[in-house]
Amino acid sequence: MLLPFFLSETSYDFPPVEMANKDGLLAIGGDLAIERILTAYKQGIFPWYSKDTPILWWSPPLRMCFYPDTIHISKSLLRILKNHSFEITINKNFQEVLQHCANTPRKGQEDTWILPEMQKAYIELHKQGYAHSIEAWQGGKLVGGLYGVCLHRCFFGESMFSHVSNASKVCLALLGKMLTQKQYRIIDCQMYTSHLASMGAKEIDKFSFITILKKAIQECPEKDNWEERQLYW
Repeated sequence: MLLPFFLSETSYDFPPVEMANKDGLLAIGGDLAIERILTAYKQGIFPWYSKDTPILWWSPPLRMCFYPDTIHISKSLLRILKNHSFEITINKNFQEVLQHCANTPRKGQEDTWILPEMQKAYIELHKQGYAHSIEAWQGGKLVGGLYGVCLHRCFFGESMFSHVSNASKVCLALLGKMLTQKQYRIIDCQMYTSHLASMGAKEIDKFSFITILKKAIQECPEKDNWEERQLYW
């Protein structure tokens, strides 16, 4: 059985992803320094842990992903998009989206993994132009949204929330449309959920995913400017 690698506090190097155990756990420890997080994403690695554990770094054998133009839009969702039932914005309130993702109760999940130190790190990623949010508003109130990290025309989705039916689906649909226009390579959703599968996400093996990342790193600029604005179908 492969044992996880303990990260050095003084180096941002990760072990090869082949060293991950069967569940995908690759490494333990380190910190949430911006350079370490970006280094991880570029290698198909992400942090995910709870308040009772050290920082855990994962590279699972399967990755749940969308290609931007393959998000399934049902007839009912299309009607909602065309009726402009929500006001959809980019980067209008990243921090509030993050907090809602952390605090919204989820079935089968007692505690959030989006801990205060994780929130602090992703807010800094946002300030530096690497993390972005999509928001859904009704009556001036934030009712849904999602956020993730953008690197080399790849979007690494972190979390989403919905306080009104279909709010996060509309955010995802308009994200896919925008990323298709921007010629993004992939939307990484990390782990399988039936909700994502219903919208067209598929599991691909780790090494196919990493091949896409490597090609994107070679061909696409690291940062992409997401100006604050509204999105329309």
